[in-house]
Amino acid sequence: MMAGRLSFRNITALAPMVRVGTLPMRLLALDYGADVVYCEELIDIKMAQCQRVVNEVLETVDFVAPDDRVMFRTCEREKDSVVFQMGTADPDRALIVARLVEKDVAAIDVNMGCPKEYSTKGGMGAALLSDPDKIEAILRKLVSGVSLPVTCKIRILPSLEETISLVQRIEKTGVTAVAVHGRFKEERPRHPVHCDYIQAVSQAVSIPVIANGGSLDLVKTNADIEEFRKATGASSVMLARSAMWNASVFSSRGPFPVEEVMEEYLKYAIRYNNHAFNTKYCLCQMLRDKVESPLGKQLQAAQTNAEISEAYGLQEFYQQTQKQLQTKRDALQSSSQPERLVMDGDVTTMAVKFERREYPPHITPKMFLLEWSRKEKLEQPLYEMVQRSQDRAFQATVTVAEKKYRSSLWEKSKKFAEQAAAIVCLRVLEIPEGRIGEEDSGLVCKRKREAKMNGTTEEEGSNKRHIADIKQET
Repeated sequence: MMAGRLSFRNITALAPMVRVGTLPMRLLALDYGADVVYCEELIDIKMAQCQRVVNEVLETVDFVAPDDRVMFRTCEREKDSVVFQMGTADPDRALIVARLVEKDVAAIDVNMGCPKEYSTKGGMGAALLSDPDKIEAILRKLVSGVSLPVTCKIRILPSLEETISLVQRIEKTGVTAVAVHGRFKEERPRHPVHCDYIQAVSQAVSIPVIANGGSLDLVKTNADIEEFRKATGASSVMLARSAMWNASVFSSRGPFPVEEVMEEYLKYAIRYNNHAFNTKYCLCQMLRDKVESPLGKQLQAAQTNAEISEAYGLQEFYQQTQKQLQTKRDALQSSSQPERLVMDGDVTTMAVKFERREYPPHITPKMFLLEWSRKEKLEQPLYEMVQRSQDRAFQATVTVAEKKYRSSLWEKSKKFAEQAAAIVCLRVLEIPEGRIGEEDSGLVCKRKREAKMNGTTEEEGSNKRHIADIKQET
């Protein structure tokens, strides 16, 4: 094995769990002693549409969907320990996603064990267990296509012979390890885990086998992890629900009080701007039967991370963190170098992107450009759009006073591409663009109020009146 590659022998791992295995939980598990952490299953179709974005404020790498949702967020702390698990039924698409995240994770895993409909209906998850040819095609494509270790996670098949045969076939694809959830596809967590199946598989292959499924009655404390390993004969152990309930199960000094564990989790959620509903979901799992307690009820009523912080008495930590992040945003903005103008034929270009968070709600650069054009008695700005075939990204060119402007950077949506073009024009002409903290120019205030009264945005109204063939702003 190459130096620096992630090893799956004699490790304990945080299992991939939908809605649980986000960045705060993964970092918490590492703090308490987990060797490897898996992200939640992420579907290849959604990930293939994402853009990799370096978030300098949070010091993370974000994979952002066209609708601006962060599908996967990671950071330097976990880079050598995090396994990216994908749901896929297509070898080519699997490779596209693996290459997208390859620089930022330690290994790639394919989910072949999830029995839930959202996974199986697309031929993914446990549905793959009945199609070993496709399993082999996906794994061979990944093993040959990326430089990282490739693994997969399966459930056991109806017979021991079928299970062993499948895992031996998987081993021949060149994967580094295989995780085995010791339950059949139709079984659920309430059913006991079949340690004998995992043991037989462990003896039948030479690659590391990671035992999973012991949280019900076998793994309640850190000491139980080794007992589960011995009972299955596996190289390693992967924990799901027992870690979800109290991540300090990974610590040889644990378990620690769940209240302490929840506070540590919440601090990570605040630090990395985790979505409030995901934060709330994970904390509710930790509360378990105390979810109807006064704390549980306050948590369930919370709608923001600020409100969740108040429930746990972490208001000061929340406020301090927000101030630190804002200070970092301000410093990055002030230190950014002026954009360099480049002529591309008759088009003035500049490398800028439209960042929605930099502008107040209902205010956009396009609105400012439109109002400035009217003030100067010019024709309305005209936008032309092109789309790049390989990643379906967009680039817009805006014409104002018979001159053309464009951002040299591609955007994930038509709306963002038009906003970026408007920004280039505004900055070249040294016109205010409406960013937060910018001195009020008065350009859009009156028309914005009128448009609000009429129930439409200024850009929508203008487009309806003047350019029917350009997609309207919403």
